[in-house]
Amino acid sequence: MSRAATGMPFDDIRNLLGGLPPVDDEARAAAAAHTASLAVPEGALGRMAEIAEWVAGWAGMTQPAITRPLIAIFAGTHGLAAAMPDAEQGATHRLVELYAAGGGAVNQLALEAEAGLKVFDLALDMPVPDIRSEEALSEAACAATMAFGMESIAGGTDILCLGAAGEGGRISAAALMAALFGGAPGGWTAQDRSNGSTFANEAVAAALATHEGHFGDPLEALRRIGSRELAAIAGAILAARYQRIPVLLDGFVSCAAAAVLHKMEPSALDHCMAAHVSADPAHARLLAAIGKTPLIESGISLEEGAGAALGLAMVKSALAIHRGTATRDKL
Repeated sequence: MSRAATGMPFDDIRNLLGGLPPVDDEARAAAAAHTASLAVPEGALGRMAEIAEWVAGWAGMTQPAITRPLIAIFAGTHGLAAAMPDAEQGATHRLVELYAAGGGAVNQLALEAEAGLKVFDLALDMPVPDIRSEEALSEAACAATMAFGMESIAGGTDILCLGAAGEGGRISAAALMAALFGGAPGGWTAQDRSNGSTFANEAVAAALATHEGHFGDPLEALRRIGSRELAAIAGAILAARYQRIPVLLDGFVSCAAAAVLHKMEPSALDHCMAAHVSADPAHARLLAAIGKTPLIESGISLEEGAGAALGLAMVKSALAIHRGTATRDKL
């Protein structure tokens, strides 16, 4: 991913977005031809064929297999969390400890899917400032956090599942989406059939008012009202593209991070699929905004990667069907 260094930290991110590697069209076409040769009625495999051909195009192989899946959870803390009603001090730290001990829902799904699970501690003892009145990150800090996210795949993987953890992170993601796509705060804060909580709506409105006039550049919006986990996830998505690694997006927060790249370059998410749509109605709205149709409707409201892990099982099944089903010439 090397590019010439520039004067400002975000310039390097923009340069990366300007040189995104394309899908391997030959491999994808060969996979599609193999699909057409399978001993099943035309169109009978539904999205399973689409998934297999999508992985083939990014893996550069006609019949790929997933052998090193990785679920990456990025955990960050937020200054506004202290003001949240019923806020629990140290909640994010306890979540990270839960995942480390193997007690999270995502841990069980990772075991079932034979996937690696990594939790990235994004300076948990230093919450980003309260976005209602301050900037979350400087440009240098935001770019550095994106670079940290890029390193998440350094150990190697053939598909990346992305999740987030952090009390207050859902509100930060809602504010970012309101800044990038417009609409009333309640349209982005609602996590059920209501119009969002009073605190969440007021927090988003305050953040938008404080940082008004700085949302034309998605990266500037990210640093001002985003968070470390949003920045790191965006970096991981970008790094995966350069390594031609397919990505499964989890819940609202990880999709919000992806949306920053989408706003800058719509093709930046061609290597990504939305693993699921949660019970959060704003999640469905966000998926429509970035042009992603979820693989499954899970109803899961966790942001930790559990929905992505369920999507991973579907991807592995699609590849098994594509690779193992007999072809017509073998009958």
